[in-house]
Amino acid sequence: MMESRKAWVVVWATFVCLAIIFGVSYSFAAFFENFAKEFDAQRADVSWIFGICGLVYFVLGAFGGMLADRWGPRLVCMSGMAIISGGLYLTSQAQSLSTLYISYGLMVGLGIALVYTPSIAAVQPWFTQRRGLASGIASSGVGAGTLILPVVVSSLMTQMTWREALQSLALGVACFGLMAAFLLERAPQSGHGVRGAMAGLSLAEALKTPSFRWLYVGTLLGAPVMFIPFAHISAAARDAGVPEAQAVALVGLIGIGSLVGRFAIGWLADRVGRVKTLMLMQGLMGLSYLIWAFAQDRLAFGAFALWFGLSYGSIVSLLPAICMDLFGGKAVAAIIGTLYTGAALGNLLGPVLAGRVFDLTGQYDWVIWLTLGIASMATFSCWRLLKYPQPHH
Repeated sequence: MMESRKAWVVVWATFVCLAIIFGVSYSFAAFFENFAKEFDAQRADVSWIFGICGLVYFVLGAFGGMLADRWGPRLVCMSGMAIISGGLYLTSQAQSLSTLYISYGLMVGLGIALVYTPSIAAVQPWFTQRRGLASGIASSGVGAGTLILPVVVSSLMTQMTWREALQSLALGVACFGLMAAFLLERAPQSGHGVRGAMAGLSLAEALKTPSFRWLYVGTLLGAPVMFIPFAHISAAARDAGVPEAQAVALVGLIGIGSLVGRFAIGWLADRVGRVKTLMLMQGLMGLSYLIWAFAQDRLAFGAFALWFGLSYGSIVSLLPAICMDLFGGKAVAAIIGTLYTGAALGNLLGPVLAGRVFDLTGQYDWVIWLTLGIASMATFSCWRLLKYPQPHH
């Protein structure tokens, strides 16, 4: 038996954890217009909420990884779920936009940081031959959450206020999130399918390798490309005349594409090479913006959402497995968390600057073409990564 039954329990528990935290994060699109109207704010100002949330969970991802390496994923992830639930409830009570920066931006961001890296890193050491498949299944929770939760929240808001919808979301996180986090368990250092998984490089050793540096640059440059649509594609579709419900559902379509990408690419990358697949997906994610550039109706926006989601889901699925391939399991949670700090600046500034450009010009054209250029540089970084041998197997 190559991998134990317990290993697959960890995979599916991670799936649920990721579905919850990113479903919550990307439900921001459903609240975007409500926040703007309630607090009489411009799009750039509202975008700061999403940007701060992403900045916090990417910057503190390394911290969450270090805590998990020391204390195990269960305790750290359960703490994160409790903080997310509390942040959502406080958001429902907010009386100013500045309060949302703290409750949604800082608190939800901190909670995600304590769940994301520890949960996804918990999967890698349990597996050897089927690591790509396991990582793909686990990280497909991001796609499932992106597909389901924004649509559920949008539906709730037809029957209740946005404040009541946030309270319902907080309760759901407290119930299902804590249960899933409880099932996470650290892999043993030897046993079925995990012998030698905890060998490899320390964080300090990994940081000195050219492979990490190019992977970090690719993650840094890919972040704006990856996160601008989550904050702005629904608003762009509304501007083009797409009805409200269908505009919000675009985030769900990204989730569908993401699910397909995570399952299909995980299987493919185990056979043709994960770094080559990452390079291809970075390029395809950039090219998806060409559809957005000319989109005028719901079909075109839907095509963009599916294409973008496919490439986005593939990239997020591949990164943890690539870290395990390159650096081993000794400090994999801390290494993944450190890598994700590269996404922090792009996640913060990408949506905010896109909102500022729209506020100044009334359109997203400049955003789209600049993002295409950045995507090409991210693809080049992945190509450079191919030049170096994997230091750990």
